Amino acid sequence: MDGMRRFGWKKFAIAAVVLLGFVWVLGPRKEDVIPEKYIPSIAEPYFSYNPPSHTTLPPPNRPQPTSPQHPSNDEDIVSNPKPRPTSYETDPDHYKTVYCTKPFKPDLPLVQYALMIDAGSTGSRIHIYKFNNCGASPSYEYEVFKQTKPGLSKFEKNPLGAAMSLDILLDEAVKVVPQALQKCTPVAVKATAGLRLLGGPESEEILEAVRHRLHEKYPFNLQEKDGVVIMDGSDEGVYAWITANYLLKTIRADTPEGTTPYAVLDLGGASTQIVFEPTFDMSKPDNTLEEGEHKYDLKFSGKDYVLYQHSYLGYGLMKAREHVHRLVEFMGSFHKVGAKDIVGNPCLARGTKREVTIKDESTGQEKNVTMVGEDIGGFDSCNRVIELVMAKDSICEVKPCSFNGVYQPSLLETFPKGNILLLSYFYDRLRPLIPSTSTSPIHISTIATLAKQVCLGKPEWEKHWGDDHELMKELEGRPEWCLDLTFMHALLRLGYEFGSERTVEIGKQIEGTELGWCLGATIAMVGADLKCRV
Repeated sequence: MDGMRRFGWKKFAIAAVVLLGFVWVLGPRKEDVIPEKYIPSIAEPYFSYNPPSHTTLPPPNRPQPTSPQHPSNDEDIVSNPKPRPTSYETDPDHYKTVYCTKPFKPDLPLVQYALMIDAGSTGSRIHIYKFNNCGASPSYEYEVFKQTKPGLSKFEKNPLGAAMSLDILLDEAVKVVPQALQKCTPVAVKATAGLRLLGGPESEEILEAVRHRLHEKYPFNLQEKDGVVIMDGSDEGVYAWITANYLLKTIRADTPEGTTPYAVLDLGGASTQIVFEPTFDMSKPDNTLEEGEHKYDLKFSGKDYVLYQHSYLGYGLMKAREHVHRLVEFMGSFHKVGAKDIVGNPCLARGTKREVTIKDESTGQEKNVTMVGEDIGGFDSCNRVIELVMAKDSICEVKPCSFNGVYQPSLLETFPKGNILLLSYFYDRLRPLIPSTSTSPIHISTIATLAKQVCLGKPEWEKHWGDDHELMKELEGRPEWCLDLTFMHALLRLGYEFGSERTVEIGKQIEGTELGWCLGATIAMVGADLKCRV
């Protein structure tokens, strides 16, 4: 999809000028978002994506220590185990497991580790997972997590530097994984939207440098086919859906029939994903999920799911910021007074300022502009700008659409009461503003309320969060927090058309395990025949 359709701002330039006029004129101012059997080789991924994708994963349930899983191996199951470890620190023996004394298959090790590196747009993160082989398929126990910044895409002209940026993560894996198991520990590096946007030869040079360094410097078993790749956005969303619903126990083999899995919305730096299982009123003719890449057929724990998924490239939080700043600067040029490179920005909190880099998409030239909130900063004014970025009125070829002309079944009709889980930047921006004692779901209207409070600037911050000195420091250092919250609210209300009173949950971890796509992708990776590095 070309840039014009993807971001929509050029298409609405004229409308933008008119709309900004209302914003600036009417706004106040001082002056003027496994298989049930093993697959042949670990080099063959469980997710064979050939839209519509047909995927089979194993039942990934953890063994139940108090009841034998397999009668033939009863004598090998630990009936009164030590407390289940939930972290590396609480694990009594990193070579063994508390669940059994022998593996289900004699040719497998008792425990197995797996490494997944999430090479995102703003940073890279390693997930070091421990599994046991007490059952017919590997069972997950816990993870060790570490992250670093910046992301691989920031090394556009320095592939070796990109590869070396992962050393701090892989060095941690060398410390965590027992030495005798390292050659049998699979590792994968999956890049997401940052490298997708970089594209072309630059991305491939970075990926090749990462492959070479992994082979030369580290002992782990790098997958031959999908070891270092740019992951398809559809897989990213579905893997995150699997991770969350597996940990929330809504898609396991023993999950009660009729349980509705959570809808999972992930907000990264360069892209955002939505995945849910829609249900249709079959009494209405032709009331089904349209065919296309958005349709994802999944078999997991012996059950079939037909999911809707879409990854919006260019609508991650950092990209949204870029589009808003560029649009504000473009519109501000029509009525600018005073300093040449100072622009009033309604999406910055009042009384704050931020120097931003504006890149001209047609020429590639960059310039630095000082954005100031002043008295024009506010939720309503910012929301008007973000509405243009969302391109809600783009042509909808297959109805109904969410935004930017993308087909999506109505959430009101096909997912009216299901739970909704928000991940990544949703959590990072919302959690600090909500009382730490609160674990209840929040209404989407609450996000609007928080955005209004943050956008009004420091006097309002002191009124609501004055006792939290760390948060006050964060708010002062991030003038775009106003923009971030307003975009998140617009994504949910205007984009996906959730009702304002719909409740959502925000999450980062469940039982010490990071939410996101990595665990789902790793379950697929360790479900293959074990290979060890020669």
